[in-house]
Amino acid sequence: MLIGVVGKTNTGKTTFFSAATLVDAKIAPFPFTTIEPNIGKAYVRAKCPEVELKVKCNPHNSLCENGIRLIPMDVIDVAGLVPDAHLGRGLGLKFLDDLRVADVLIQVVDASGTTDAEGKPCDFYDPANEIKFLEEEIAYWVFGIMKRSWSKIKGGDADALAGLLSGLKVTKEQIEKTLEKTYLSIEKINWSDGDILNFSRELRKNSKPILIAANKIDLPNAHDNYIKLKEKFPEKIIVPCSAESELALRKAGERGIIKYVPGDNDFQILKNDIPKKQMDGLQFIREKILSTYKGTGVQELVNKAVFEQLNLIVVYPVEDENKFSNHFGVVLPDALLMEHGSTTLDLAAKIHTDLAKNFVCAIDARTKMRLGRQHQLKTGDVLKVVANMRG
Repeated sequence: MLIGVVGKTNTGKTTFFSAATLVDAKIAPFPFTTIEPNIGKAYVRAKCPEVELKVKCNPHNSLCENGIRLIPMDVIDVAGLVPDAHLGRGLGLKFLDDLRVADVLIQVVDASGTTDAEGKPCDFYDPANEIKFLEEEIAYWVFGIMKRSWSKIKGGDADALAGLLSGLKVTKEQIEKTLEKTYLSIEKINWSDGDILNFSRELRKNSKPILIAANKIDLPNAHDNYIKLKEKFPEKIIVPCSAESELALRKAGERGIIKYVPGDNDFQILKNDIPKKQMDGLQFIREKILSTYKGTGVQELVNKAVFEQLNLIVVYPVEDENKFSNHFGVVLPDALLMEHGSTTLDLAAKIHTDLAKNFVCAIDARTKMRLGRQHQLKTGDVLKVVANMRG
């Protein structure tokens, strides 16, 4: 699974990416800073079972801070978008091609309204336009792909669509859900251009959901614009955001100046001998961002993307259900992200194919109950997979 960080140029998109991943991406206040996509890992925040189980975890594939497990998730920051990207304007075709690998999108918009559609400084530009034109660019991109290969689809069915669109990480299930919403006939497909465009718009909702980061929330007019966005798009997840503040906190935490867990609504200052300018900056973030919005918004968006849009859960596999450890005695070593509805057999397969092939049962480490192969997992489960590996 992959999160795409997208948006027009000069909205703070790459700052958001850097804040979420601490990858040292190139950041500058002019269009097309990002040409090649930046790739890194953000961390999904979840409650670690160590607190409840009264043990001390020693994570291998993740981090744990004060009972908060931080689980890595791949993130890509793609080139900035301009209107008519699907026609090749700006870096449009590259943007859209890089976008195809993402499963969910976080769109960073300039909530202050001080950059126009091209990413250039202006007195006011309605951030609602950013939301609309990204959706339309993706829809027309898919429309163009389908039209260019219409001979392969016309007269076909859902399988023909799935074969064409698989390169966009579109599944047959997403196609079938889209067909239900659009009421288009799947019997010997013969759609009009309007039908294809309606299908493309609905498919985007099902295959590449978009969350909105209302960025630069500390600037004048940004809060009012954020409220207007919430009113105009009540169906969307829109989060007030200050990517610059999150990046400053993460950098200060790296240097041991503060103690800060991503997603917290406060931090602890560890050094008092820091320059006054930096201390003033930290106090500004505390009072104007964290206190007002209960966080910078960056971690909240990553979590909502993973848990609410991708619908993933966190599961903790162990080999000793009594000590909650692996066979080396390492407590709660791994935190795995699984799709909602996954079973104990799916968990076995994710750990190792041989475990799934020789699956006997799973054991709930909390209750010690034996669970069958079709038992559905829930987030926070601590489970041992039992397999017959003899012969």
